[in-house]
Amino acid sequence: MKFFLSGLGNMYDNLDFIKQAVIMGDKLGFDGVIMPDHYMWGEMRGHQMPNAYSTLETWVTLTYLAAQTENIHLGTLVTPIPFRPPGMLAKMLSTLDILSGGRVVLGVGAGWSQVEFEGYSKWDEPKVRVNKTEEGLRLMLQLWTQDKVNFKGRYYETKGAVLEPKPVQKPHPKLLFGGVGRRMLVMAGRYADIAFVPPFFGPEHVAKGREIVMRAAEKAGRADKVAYMGGHMFTNTPYDYNMHVQQIEAAVEAGDQYYLTALPRGATYLESMRKFVEEVMPSYH
Repeated sequence: MKFFLSGLGNMYDNLDFIKQAVIMGDKLGFDGVIMPDHYMWGEMRGHQMPNAYSTLETWVTLTYLAAQTENIHLGTLVTPIPFRPPGMLAKMLSTLDILSGGRVVLGVGAGWSQVEFEGYSKWDEPKVRVNKTEEGLRLMLQLWTQDKVNFKGRYYETKGAVLEPKPVQKPHPKLLFGGVGRRMLVMAGRYADIAFVPPFFGPEHVAKGREIVMRAAEKAGRADKVAYMGGHMFTNTPYDYNMHVQQIEAAVEAGDQYYLTALPRGATYLESMRKFVEEVMPSYH
């Protein structure tokens, strides 16, 4: 089982905490860490927070953290692909993959925060955002794997685009999908290296979502290419050894290869990390 840290956020007020947690996580042996990727947090259940627009640019922050760490993988859950020009995002992540020695994990999403799209990009209806996500991702994959790309889609177009040097990871940086919508789940089956179905709506929803992912993966001839991630994105529950063991055992039984380790943010987070590494991780890592 590979263990990823979550629950760090990307708020400016938490900058020192984020740096401490990721650097310590690297030293303690966590396999990866994921951060949300938002410029302006909008109104969504479970996402209300103070100073919701005072954020860190996540990929710049992860680039800084890559220089402060040696082994931990660095990624997002998730990056809204339509938010940025996908060709430029591909170039950014290729560079970061080189600088980090192959430690980039791209969380793939369609975006949900209307205020940030209206402020920094272009807001579209859900169907169009998902369309842009898949088309943008196809463009990125071509840039990462082909010598020269001529691409003409409905939303994106390139002529003679050359992305060099290529990412360290072959054929491309790992793709992590974390959506709940049917089309995003189908897309996960087609493209994901790691699929995480958030347990927002209970275990039955998770099971149904994974079934959709697997059917799409089988149809694409890549059922053996998709690994699954268990665990949670965030929690307010204090560290509980028995709770983590129970959740990890369920992940093992489900055949998961990754576990998203949610710890309560605040003064106890770093100490909870140490306890998790000492008490839980050795039995499964």
